[in-house]
Amino acid sequence: MEPVDNIKNNEAANSQTTGSEYAIELRNITKRFGPVVANNDISLSLRKGEILSLLGENGSGKTTLMNMLGGIYFPDEGQIFVDGQPVSITSPKDSFHYGIGMIHQHFKLVDVFTAAENIVLGLEGEKGKLDRTSIRKAVKEIADRYGFEIDPDQKIYDMSVSQKQTVEIVKVLYRGADVLILDEPTAVLTPQETDKLFAVMRNMKADGKAIIIITHKLHEVLDVSDRVAVLRKGQYIGCVDTASATQQSLTDMMVGRSVSLNIDRPKNPDLRDRLTVKGLTVRDKEGVKKLDNVSFTAMGGEILGIAGVAGSGQKELLEAIAGLQKLEEGSEIHYIDPDGKDSLLNGMDPLDIINNGVLLSFVPEDRFGMGLVGSMNITDNIKLRTYRDGKGPFTDRERPTKLAEKIVTELEVVTPDINRIPIRRLSGGNVQKVLVGREIASNPTVLMTAYAVRGLDINTSYTIYNLLSEQKMKGVAVIYVGEDLDVLLELCDRILVLCGGQVSGIVDAATTTKEEIGLLMTQFRREDK
Repeated sequence: MEPVDNIKNNEAANSQTTGSEYAIELRNITKRFGPVVANNDISLSLRKGEILSLLGENGSGKTTLMNMLGGIYFPDEGQIFVDGQPVSITSPKDSFHYGIGMIHQHFKLVDVFTAAENIVLGLEGEKGKLDRTSIRKAVKEIADRYGFEIDPDQKIYDMSVSQKQTVEIVKVLYRGADVLILDEPTAVLTPQETDKLFAVMRNMKADGKAIIIITHKLHEVLDVSDRVAVLRKGQYIGCVDTASATQQSLTDMMVGRSVSLNIDRPKNPDLRDRLTVKGLTVRDKEGVKKLDNVSFTAMGGEILGIAGVAGSGQKELLEAIAGLQKLEEGSEIHYIDPDGKDSLLNGMDPLDIINNGVLLSFVPEDRFGMGLVGSMNITDNIKLRTYRDGKGPFTDRERPTKLAEKIVTELEVVTPDINRIPIRRLSGGNVQKVLVGREIASNPTVLMTAYAVRGLDINTSYTIYNLLSEQKMKGVAVIYVGEDLDVLLELCDRILVLCGGQVSGIVDAATTTKEEIGLLMTQFRREDK
């Protein structure tokens, strides 16, 4: 099977003769979902051999706009041009047909297949057979050309997040994509993995590929892109050269007003032990040790950051504290309430923890798998926290409705209705606002968050940072698992670094450096003086 390198139909091939400087042009694109106008009369262009960043607050219409290029949605009004020629993209197959490949935030891979099998999945082989030798050769050629690291025979379930992303990118290149759209590509990557991805993107740009990157990380926008297009509430605000932009100017364009980009880190002088973890060891279902003898204390009145490369045990740590993981013998988790009473949480499930008066809230990494029910509306998702408070067989609906209205107002959640729209229909950022707002509203004394700002725009991220700092000043012990080292250094009081399920260090965020944390994340640590 040959890669679909130049195998485009005559219409696409003829378009090459137009000599247009633009790979993609969107003219007066409008998309509605019922009464909601997701994109309103948007016109923008993507030049050949450039990287264009697409910025906007959550719910501004970025992904919707790109999904029309990807063939998932069809515009209600307007026209799409590919290399100067008008086209109609009604399906992902049409998108590939015109050399457009979209790498979604949630990967579309089959776990039990190899990388090579996923790359050619859906393509027709000669006489219905796959020529594995030629596939491997073609994949290697693509990898060598752009600087990818990929094993064609590796199973997807054995891959890291960055390796899976590599497969997705190689998959669209194998199909002949000249335009690549990457939706939040660095959301789950380490700084080192992000650097590798950007190097690959620059190589693709040098080869004439046109790339659109949707991201909320402004320092990455300034690092890798040539131009930046900004959307606000479904409207096109403008496009600027990255060389003349700053984080502040881009933020102001997105929000429509001046926004402070300073993270306030006030000191709470009244620190009290709230959660003590001793010798915590956890194994997964296959018996693999995910946490190994982890010990630390989280104090009320501080934000304790948790840093580490993906898969270092962050998820298992929070789930163990929340009663969702089985602990190995010798592990101890102690909760100290505001009156000084010590409770051992070992052996308790989440309901036991609640019934024993432990005021613990958990914002999980998986918003829908563990945090919220996608088919339910905002009010009903709020009610999941309080339904046991009703009298008799009836649940209390008045209080959750008022709380939902409060969260929507104070956190500026964009939704047509709190009672009729399933929460899965909201943008990722608005979903996260509801989840964080609900957990904070339960007035915990321990608040755990896993990647609380992943996929959020910068304005919403700073709203979340301020909420966490407010909780700290109220005496709450906040545990913040994050991936942005700059934010960890600015927001947190102390940072616990995990590497391979072990604690490689606990440092003072005010005096440590990003380089030191990076070394601890890879188990290289300075000698104690």
